Amino acid sequence: MKANITVLPGDGTGPEVTAAAVEVLRVVATRHGHDFHFDEQLIGGCAIDAHGDPLPPATLASCKQADAVLLGAVGGPKWSDPSAKVRPEQGLLGLRAALGVYANLRPVRVHPQLHALSPLKNEKLHGVDLLFVRELTGGAYFGAKTRSADTATDECKYTVAEIERAARRAFEFARARRKHVTHVDKANVLETSRLWRATVERVAKDYPDVKLEHQLVDSMAMLLLTRPASYDVIVTENLFGDILTDEAAALAGSLGLLPSASLGDGKVGLYEPIHGSAPDIAGKGLANPLGTILSAALLLRYSLGLDAEAREIEAAVDAVIERDVLTRDLGGSANTKEATEAVVQQLQTGRARAAA
Repeated sequence: MKANITVLPGDGTGPEVTAAAVEVLRVVATRHGHDFHFDEQLIGGCAIDAHGDPLPPATLASCKQADAVLLGAVGGPKWSDPSAKVRPEQGLLGLRAALGVYANLRPVRVHPQLHALSPLKNEKLHGVDLLFVRELTGGAYFGAKTRSADTATDECKYTVAEIERAARRAFEFARARRKHVTHVDKANVLETSRLWRATVERVAKDYPDVKLEHQLVDSMAMLLLTRPASYDVIVTENLFGDILTDEAAALAGSLGLLPSASLGDGKVGLYEPIHGSAPDIAGKGLANPLGTILSAALLLRYSLGLDAEAREIEAAVDAVIERDVLTRDLGGSANTKEATEAVVQQLQTGRARAAA
């Protein structure tokens, strides 16, 4: 297979972790006879410094022509003024809109080797395997905003079409998993949530084999910590999804482990770890590359249709964790290079053993 992959290293530790994921993708390509072409472009703070624009035209053009986009992270203290007219996150929001990605997938799986890192008791972590589907293009993040000397407003707006397409994605994924969708809202207070609930219930009629339940967001925040293994696919609006997925990351023990995929109706997707740019450790070679490497596995699965190769990467990461090759955030001493090399070695030797 030939594929064009745009790489957006971004800011902080982004260049370090994306380089790790690209190295892994090159190994996969070599071993399976694929031809991956990587085009590196600027986004975020570094793009502001170079061009005065967090999403330069060359970056946007490359992403639109690519089969998939791999992103590190954007932002940092240098560009943290919330009143600035140009900010790094504008590049990311603009890219999502330009690519038409509306469903953010965040899988959360707890590795048995890392149970001790979670703040939850071990018995609550057995069997945790969640998939969040967060709507990505609507809600308070994109609504009209006002500000005066003593008041401020943020409009939360949704259309039926925006809700329906995210809901259908959730039901389709659930149908291939454990056939259970949990919809999270605040329907006892918010009109947008009542629209969400009515729309999700209508969509559910097309998936009679999938169980649907509703949870209020405040209750769900508690239930994620008290019985997380009870849930399968969780679908929710933009703001609630942002908050709940960061909470769920605590189950896995570290933000550095978790990948994400942002998908639209086509094959092009945006893939990134859920962690930020971690400017405090940038350039020190200490960043955990596993979340980005696992994001590359999602890239293979959802944009390139290479599920077997994606599973190989995921199995290699599991094996590296089992071997205790862990970065500092996971209680180990491995650096970024050592963790990456361990995954590469596992891909090579693990494949060789499988073929023997």
